[in-house]
Amino acid sequence: MRSDQAKKGLERVGNRALLYATGLTKEDMNKPFIGLASSFTNLVPGHINMRDLEPLIEKGIKEAGGQPFIFGVPAICDGIAMGHKGMHYSLPSRELIADEIESIAQAHALDGLVLLTACDKVTPGMLMAAGRLDIPCIVVTVGPMHSGEYKGKRLSLVRDTFEALAAFKAGKISKEELDALECHACPGAGSCQGLYTANTMNCITETLGMSLPGCGTSLALSQKKKELAYESGKTVMELVKHNITARKIMTAAAFRNAIRMDMALGGSTNTALHIPAIAHDAGLEIPLELFDEISREVSHITNLRPGGEDFMEDFDRAGGVMAALNVLKDKIESSKTVCGKDIKKLADEGNVLDSKIIHTLDNPYHKEGGIAVLKGSLAPGGCVVKQSAIAPKTLKFTGKARVFESEETGMKAIMDGKIKKGDVVVIRYEGPKGGPGMREMLSPTSAIAGMGLSEDVVLLTDGRFSGGTRGPCIGHISPEAAEGGPIGLVKDGDTIEIDIPNRSIELRVPSSELEKRKKEWKAPEPKIKTGWLTRYAKLVTSANTGAILR
Repeated sequence: MRSDQAKKGLERVGNRALLYATGLTKEDMNKPFIGLASSFTNLVPGHINMRDLEPLIEKGIKEAGGQPFIFGVPAICDGIAMGHKGMHYSLPSRELIADEIESIAQAHALDGLVLLTACDKVTPGMLMAAGRLDIPCIVVTVGPMHSGEYKGKRLSLVRDTFEALAAFKAGKISKEELDALECHACPGAGSCQGLYTANTMNCITETLGMSLPGCGTSLALSQKKKELAYESGKTVMELVKHNITARKIMTAAAFRNAIRMDMALGGSTNTALHIPAIAHDAGLEIPLELFDEISREVSHITNLRPGGEDFMEDFDRAGGVMAALNVLKDKIESSKTVCGKDIKKLADEGNVLDSKIIHTLDNPYHKEGGIAVLKGSLAPGGCVVKQSAIAPKTLKFTGKARVFESEETGMKAIMDGKIKKGDVVVIRYEGPKGGPGMREMLSPTSAIAGMGLSEDVVLLTDGRFSGGTRGPCIGHISPEAAEGGPIGLVKDGDTIEIDIPNRSIELRVPSSELEKRKKEWKAPEPKIKTGWLTRYAKLVTSANTGAILR
């Protein structure tokens, strides 16, 4: 066993003495040591019920002959961190999570890991650690939150709070209704109710083969989730027994399958950061262009919020990831999963229980997948847009630039009613380096939607968007402004032309003028000059490479 290096032999007398101090017996010393990395915190709704799942996972590990050890991993709620300095720390926390799990697993020579996770950056951070360590690992995603309810209407976080704020500002709803929505939109534990980043990552994790079938969509407070937690504890012991390590599951084929599922469901654009980063730590490279290549081949078959009206609970009831795999089975490649079955076998076993929720490839919501990758003079390195959440009339758009040097100044202009139909809002210096941390911009995108401008205004940024964003919002523009990218050269009144079907994004300014501006451009002072984000800004790469650290 891997853990023998920490517990076997004469020279490990001291090591064993310390392990006995934790309550272990001599018999326990002969068992595989299994880490349970839990991101429990009562600060984040997606994580508040993990204390109920931890003992079930431990029980499964013990009954299968292992010795579990719990250790903590930090978690940030993007919704709570949204719109203020806290959002600088969200994407960078992905690296901290991966580093911490790597550190604990290596320092204590663990034989395997169960990764108990929820929320946007925690799941990718844990998968990155699994890829780095390449030991037996299984992921337990806590699952979606149930919908809220107010006067017989189902509620979700983004539509009924962030967008409702702007609707109130525009006089579309009363203060009484806004207060009611605030109190009822999020009724309890779980990842927010739509196909936002957390739930997209849940589904991708299951498709990658790193969690048990059904784990991606089963609700956080369901009995099914408790059963899956227990079974995951047992399953990790099978992985240890047969030395099925993370890289044997997270293969190139598995990542392509994950992108296919992402495109079919219409998932968050943040996957264009997370999937390449996870693959990188698994020893593989996933170019941004692969997302677009697969998007042209895989149709969009669900209509979940934010783009549609269905909830994650509807998708789960309709058969979840297994059902979607069944629809995609002719496009899915053979790949191992933690349950021991090939993903193609699981696809055969899937069953669509509600064809109104999960469509066939012959009758999709959109012919192409959820994400499109655009390139052009404004984004030579590429940028991303959730095309499945855009009205058809906005797929091609030409407008005049309204330029803002930060999210805050852009948000103020939107809330003050200074953005008009036909504007292209450009928010820059919010990329991985310039942010630093590539802040998520749910506030301005929700404000635009809440004010009824989502079909008449485009928002461009070198930052990123929430999985809850809808409308023509184009992010990850690379190179970012802080690296001297063209987005840093845009001026108010410049014409910007966007053509999503043809994958182009052009700044219609003469090349001679751009050269002049480039010579005059100077890198701005860092926004944050203390703490670990100063190191992060020096090491982080562009968004089109997954914002990994080099």
